[in-house]
Amino acid sequence: MIRLLLLVVAVFGFMLVEARRAASNERAQRALGGIEPKHDVYPAMQVAYPGIFLAMIGEGLFRPEPPIALLTIGVVVFAAGKLLKWWAITALGQFWTFRVIVVPGSAPVAAGPYRFLRHPNYVGVFGELAGAGLIAAAPVAGVLGTLMFTGLMAARVRVETRALNAILRRG
Repeated sequence: MIRLLLLVVAVFGFMLVEARRAASNERAQRALGGIEPKHDVYPAMQVAYPGIFLAMIGEGLFRPEPPIALLTIGVVVFAAGKLLKWWAITALGQFWTFRVIVVPGSAPVAAGPYRFLRHPNYVGVFGELAGAGLIAAAPVAGVLGTLMFTGLMAARVRVETRALNAILRRG
């Protein structure tokens, strides 16, 4: 039960910090003329992201404690995902938000993890979800939730790519 309480604190504590940062960055981007494309999957992501974690934690309430090896792997995967995500957030600076907003005249970020990965933030989110599923010992919600959110992230990448390409063409 302690592991689930710690997971709640870690997941939703970071989520609150990230929400504040995203809102601040969104205001800054809009002040610079940032444009948000239509047909984003953000409304679904906004519900699914916390919902999947809640489903995993809920399932974990009815499951036995995971073996220490699985718990350790879960903690390492979650922490690695979170570190990669925050490296991406730091590299993007004021351009990181929950929404897709492209500022005219801006260039794609090629620093930090973006030197190695095209979408490190989403790789980090995948790690968060997979790690949380292992920590919670939630094989059903963990696998299904991670797969579902991966589908949303793939759709999101298409939205981001179209928006960025459109703004770069206007350049």
